[in-house]
Amino acid sequence: MTQLDPLTSPPTRTAAVFSSPPKSRGGMRRVINACRYSLAGLRAAWRHEAAFRQELVAGVPLIVFALWWAPDRWQALLLVGSIVLVWLVELLNSAVEWLADAVSSQPHPLLGRAKDMASAAVMLSLLLAVATWAVVFWP
Repeated sequence: MTQLDPLTSPPTRTAAVFSSPPKSRGGMRRVINACRYSLAGLRAAWRHEAAFRQELVAGVPLIVFALWWAPDRWQALLLVGSIVLVWLVELLNSAVEWLADAVSSQPHPLLGRAKDMASAAVMLSLLLAVATWAVVFWP
């Protein structure tokens, strides 16, 4: 039997993980619950994630500015979308970090790699936002 390298091999999953029953049946109750969970996630991000707070505080005025000063509605959409994308990626980055910390309090190369990749995604979304704003407003 060959031994897998934990740094290059994906983790294995058991069939039981993939055969769990659905969590809800659907309908309006599911929509209401989903909204409640989403708002709880936003509150948690605001309360526990300094980076999310900073990006939100910087992004809201930028969105107002974009809606007021963008040359046309499509460019306004691009500007607003680039800011919202940063928020989305930051939320996912925070989720990865919290999950990794919940799985193990000990340093682990795979958890560190996952956290680094999520952080890189935030950086790329920020660079895309800067590039979008530069293209729209560059004379």
